This record gives sequence, C-alpha cells and structure tokens, in this order.
Amino acid sequence: MNSAKMKVWLQRRDVLCGLWLLLGLISAILKIKSNNFLIFRGVFWHTWQGVSLYAPYPDEYFDTNHYGPLFSVVVAPFAVMPVWLGVVCWHVAMAALLYLAIRRMPIDWAKQVFVLWFCAHELLTALFMSQFNIAICALVVGAYICVEKEKDHWATLLILIGTFVKLYGIVGLAFFLFSKHKWRFVWTFAAWSAVLFALPMLISSPEYVVDQYIGWYQSLSEKNADNMFSGGTNISLLGLVRKVGALVVGREMASAYSDMWIIAPGCLLFALPYLRFRQWASADFRAMFLCSALCFLVLFSTGSESSGYITPFVGISIWYCCVPWRRTRWDIALMVFAFILTSMSPSDLFPAYVRHEIVQPYALKALPIVIIWLKLVYEMLTRDYVCADKEKRLVP
Repeated sequence: MNSAKMKVWLQRRDVLCGLWLLLGLISAILKIKSNNFLIFRGVFWHTWQGVSLYAPYPDEYFDTNHYGPLFSVVVAPFAVMPVWLGVVCWHVAMAALLYLAIRRMPIDWAKQVFVLWFCAHELLTALFMSQFNIAICALVVGAYICVEKEKDHWATLLILIGTFVKLYGIVGLAFFLFSKHKWRFVWTFAAWSAVLFALPMLISSPEYVVDQYIGWYQSLSEKNADNMFSGGTNISLLGLVRKVGALVVGREMASAYSDMWIIAPGCLLFALPYLRFRQWASADFRAMFLCSALCFLVLFSTGSESSGYITPFVGISIWYCCVPWRRTRWDIALMVFAFILTSMSPSDLFPAYVRHEIVQPYALKALPIVIIWLKLVYEMLTRDYVCADKEKRLVP
C-alpha cells in the first residue's frame, strides 16, 4: 500500500470507529478483573442493598468509592451483567461515547481525524483503568455541542449527569453565557437537578439517598486531604506546584499554603476571555472555551489521576486544529511535547527510571498541559478570531 492509499485508509470513518471500539475491547480483555469496575458495579449493588456507598469492602475490592449516588443508576445496566461481560460492555461503551461526542463536534472531518488519532493512546490509558473520566469528557463536549445547536435542555442534562456523578461536569456551565436561550437553560437546569437527585430513590429510599449525599461530601473531603502528596493522584497544576515545591523548600513548607492561592488566579484567567464580547461571534473562539474547560477541570483538581488525562488531551487537540490561523512550529513542538511527556510517560515505552523517579513523583505529566492552557488563554485574550475567520473564508 503506497503512502497516498495509506493516508486515505487512515482517514476512513469505519477504520477510526473500528479502532476506538477495538481499543475498548482489547483493554477490557486485558483488564477483565478491573478493580475500578468492581467498585463501579458495587455502587449499584450497595445502593440496592441499602448499605453505605463509601465504606470499604475489602472482600469485594480494594480502595473505596468516590462517585455520587446517581452513579448507581448510570452503572446499573453493566452491574447486573456477569462481571466479565460488564467489563467488556463498559469499556466499549466508554470508547463509543467519546467517539460519538467528537464526531458530533461542529468541525470538519479532517480535524476530527486529527483529534481521534492524537487521543487514541491516551484513550487506551484511561480504558486500562476503566475510567469514567472518558464519559465526563464526552458529557462536557456534548453539553458544548448542545448549546451550539440551541438544545439547552439536553445540555443541562449532560452537565448535571457529570456533576451528580463526579462533580467535574459542572465545568459545562462555562457555556451558559453563549446560550441563546438562557431562561430555558436555567429552568431545565433546575428541573433536571431535581430529577437526577431523586432518581437513585427508585432503587433505594429517600432517606438512604440523602444520607449517601452527606457521605459523598465527607468522602471527597477526606480524599482531598489524602491527595496532597499522593504519587497516583493530584497529577495537576496544583500537584505539580506542591510536589516540586516540596523538593525545593521542604514538605512542611509545601504543605502550609492553601490550594486557593493557585485556584483563584486560575479561575480569573479562565474567565477573563469572556470580557472580549466582540469575539463571541466566532465559533472558533467559543470552541476555545471548551478546550479551556477540558484542561481546567484536570489542572485545578487534587483528584486528577494519570488516566484522567483523556479529558485535557481532547481539549488540546481541538485547540491545535480549530483556530482560523496556521499553527506555528512552536505550537507543533508543544503538541509533540504533550504527546511524549503527558501521553507516553505512563507507558512501558517510556524509560522506567524517568517515569518512576522523576515524572510520577513531581506530577510532570501535567506540565505540557499547563503550558498549552496558558498559551490558549493568551490567544483568547489577544488574537482576533472574528477577523481571522473572515480572512480564512476569503482565501480561495
């Protein structure tokens, strides 16, 4: 097969769809006894039995659940299957959900091809951990698409599913200001909140569900404290600063400050581009808020794990190809840097010593995403997307 035919073959829709579904199937076969999936299915069965969702169950799995009560309904179809079949269906469903979200993006096929190929390895990393973060990414992307298509009632549903399951979905509110039907957005948000809050009561009781929401809050509070210097979590800008800071000034001093000293400026940087009202008319400018949100929810969370980086990876791939100007060599270098350090560092293809002694202990997986996110915000504050859109359309 010559290079031209290979290029055409790699861009075929059936090839890319098959690849993503195959990644789901292969990862499920290799991780058929996934501990995370056992935790997930336990959320349904423990809700059904009326026992705590956040207590340890060492006879069933190690670690504990940190997902909200709504997750019992979300995972129910997979939990009632035999474990091996549930794992397979779960992995394939996660891959399919994100594939469909990317395919629904209002961008041309060539850009979708880039996103799908660039994110394939990071998707596999997330699948090996049976991660629901794949679905969180799909829900946020889906909420953005629904706002763009003026289907605000579905946008609020997607935002709230992500929020009631793992809180991260709340970043979908970033698209509210771009809604042309803000009142519909508000009242459907309130209506869906009530429905989703009560939904787990169908398989339990009102008293049980209220108690579990209280337990969820306590669980997340304890986990946040445990994550501070954890090697497996807090792989974020927060973790990067704190862990590198511990190396420089000592662990005691690096523990003394509040994460709000980083989160507050981060929120300000995230919000500043909203002030460029004239740029709101550009679809590319609005898409950059999606990219920013996908990066933000991982960079500013102490619960961020290596396998959760599928979310910002989708964000940076959209950032790279969805602007109305030609990317520079520096932009290409940043994407290569991200692919090598962020995507490849957890794999066996990366030098083991560097992975275990440098990248993991200091949360360096987050570094390329931090740099790209800062550049993204800078572009949103300085570039004229509207004029660039017009110039691009005028080019024959």
